[in-house]
Amino acid sequence: MNFNVITIKDIARELGLSISTVSKALSDSYEISAKTKKVVNDYAAEHNYSPNPIAKSLKQGHSKSIGIVISTIDNDFFSQAINGIESVAYSKGYNIIITQTHESYDLETRNVKHLTYRSIDGLLISLSAETRDTEHLQALQKKGLPIVFFDRVSSDIETHKVIADNFKGAYDGTTHLINSGFKRIAHVTSPPGLSITDERLAGFKKALEDNNIPFNENYVKYSQHGGRDLNEIENALNDLLSMPDRPDAIFTASDRITTITLSLLRKLKIKIPEEIALLGFTNTKLADVLNPSLSSITQPGFEIGKTAMEMLISLIESKREVTEFETKVLQTQLHIRESSMPLPVNI
Repeated sequence: MNFNVITIKDIARELGLSISTVSKALSDSYEISAKTKKVVNDYAAEHNYSPNPIAKSLKQGHSKSIGIVISTIDNDFFSQAINGIESVAYSKGYNIIITQTHESYDLETRNVKHLTYRSIDGLLISLSAETRDTEHLQALQKKGLPIVFFDRVSSDIETHKVIADNFKGAYDGTTHLINSGFKRIAHVTSPPGLSITDERLAGFKKALEDNNIPFNENYVKYSQHGGRDLNEIENALNDLLSMPDRPDAIFTASDRITTITLSLLRKLKIKIPEEIALLGFTNTKLADVLNPSLSSITQPGFEIGKTAMEMLISLIESKREVTEFETKVLQTQLHIRESSMPLPVNI
């Protein structure tokens, strides 16, 4: 995706006009004749010209606005992260503009484009479940827009990043299930290629390996829309439950997938943890009051948002070009509740 195929300077050179004339024509200035405006605007449209929002922002000075891109604001993790972002932003005199991708790559690119035309000073982003191509972000970074990733990050762009220790969280959760007596552990997760998917799957596999439990690819189910499509989770559970050696535990890898899985298992009248134990990544505040109470791995949402905002402001306010970047890894917490309690041993 390219927001700036040609520049005002290019248009001026090709049409034999001054840069000032072209700029005024594109701005519909009364100083420029209708004929010249038409020539300039027709050429600009034909060659996919669009103004450089970053240059505009730099010319005008800081807007004191930060763009935020997340999947959904109703996700407990993201609402906590936003609280952390706000705690820093407002104290430093910045306003934030929040957009939601609903796990759509197309919506992510549209939101990012819209934010840049609001002349934001910087961008905080957690990638959508569908995003694999980050060209839209790389182009903006090259133009000078400070970008910081949090939670779901890209290895294609060098910048500050803030994540939870997804590997260790998954490792600890899976190890707890194994120590509780469960051996046939399924993993229901987000789409492959997403950073959190890969890191949590790696932790899951390592825990199995360290406990001499063979990894069974058939026990891994991917939700291509990160849990937004109920049918995907329902189909995954039906596949798992129809297996000859069906799982005795399920480890889920995201907030939405975890709570939907609990709901569907209850709907199917499957006893938890007697028939199938359940543990997953979720920051829901209702984990203790659910029936059964839900074992969970929680991310430090507030701290992740706070840290990401601090790092972004450091980029925005730096008086020299930043060339060294840091990935901060914050620790998760394992909360053991009824849904993964060890089963009684029959004597």
